[in-house]
Amino acid sequence: MMPIEIEGVEYFTATDIQRDVGVVRQTLWRWRRARVIPQGLRYRNKAIVFTRAEVDIIREYSNRLEPADSPPLRRQGGAPTAAPKGVA
Repeated sequence: MMPIEIEGVEYFTATDIQRDVGVVRQTLWRWRRARVIPQGLRYRNKAIVFTRAEVDIIREYSNRLEPADSPPLRRQGGAPTAAPKGVA
């Protein structure tokens, strides 16, 4: 991943996260809309960027495991109801 450094803090783009986590862009935006991952910050009025800590939360969410014998918790729209630990 190639971070963007802003005032000493590293930020990563959605493209960086896609490659690192292994999800497509639509999945990343769907998770953001469902508020199950961090929202990130808007950079230069266009790109959404994420801190390393937020990328770690996204990676953890993408690798979550659920019992196979019980259906995942859903709310209207099909998004999971419970956010992973550390996501506001």
